[in-house]
Amino acid sequence: MRSLALAAFLIGFALPSMAQADLSGPAAALSGPVVLVGADGVETTIHDASRIVAMGGSITEILYALGVGNAIVGADISSNHPPEIKTKPRLGFFRTASSEGILSLNPSVVIGSVGLGPPGVPQQLRSAGVPLLLSEEAKTIEQAFERILLVGDAVSRSAGALEMIDAIRASLEQTRAATEDLQAPRVLFIYARGAGSVQVAGANTAAETTIELAGATNAITGFNEYRPLTAEAVVTAAPDVILMPERGLESIGGIEGLMALPGIALTPAAQNGRIITVDDSKLLGFGPRFADAVAELAKGLFGAELLKAEAGR
Repeated sequence: MRSLALAAFLIGFALPSMAQADLSGPAAALSGPVVLVGADGVETTIHDASRIVAMGGSITEILYALGVGNAIVGADISSNHPPEIKTKPRLGFFRTASSEGILSLNPSVVIGSVGLGPPGVPQQLRSAGVPLLLSEEAKTIEQAFERILLVGDAVSRSAGALEMIDAIRASLEQTRAATEDLQAPRVLFIYARGAGSVQVAGANTAAETTIELAGATNAITGFNEYRPLTAEAVVTAAPDVILMPERGLESIGGIEGLMALPGIALTPAAQNGRIITVDDSKLLGFGPRFADAVAELAKGLFGAELLKAEAGR
């Protein structure tokens, strides 16, 4: 059984998954008012899901995967997948949104996360009579599943949401089975938005959850959330692998810029050339593509070991 799990993982065996969503079909018609309680504790009644404003990249991806992407009339700039979304009106970043910009699109419902801001925006939207449904910003896989279910309920695609969750679970389980007997590397996750804004991920972060699901361990254990990168923390962590979002690495000048950061050149990861980059939204968004991203990360972390293991059987 172990050999079969490894073989399937290595050759990209087709995992159980949802059928390709129809991105052009009609939005789900609501048979009646949908009443839901968002992550902010506010009860929201949705009468019409034909004009959706999506405020958050993962929200947008979930809506497309559920087959109602055509109902999206606008989205924030963190929404980059699928490519079709870039042809629709853009509304800035969801944490610094403009209620006027959102309302100008005449939405029948706004679906976003509790990070929607500035603070007055949610109340302004609700005062204007627009239903606003807010989900958690997922840091764990269970929170991600809760978000998928909430969005699915909002657009009358509950069955599709459950199928999506089952597919994600199946893929994550296959990744776990393929890596469980291998030595877990210590991974340092660095989040950067320019050389002046570089942080490392501690415990209780989406990055840590992702690292662990890929079969590795977080090299940072001394604090929660994110903190500015320091030479002391990096050297103490002694990571085997450094993991960074692609855009973050670009923002600091690529590998050369990374090596210039405090302490990085002294780590085993840097000395052995173990630097892995990932698609920001795919890996950390906890959306429909998340399990695929975890499998890709696991291959980056363990690929050579898996191949050697198979060759020796």
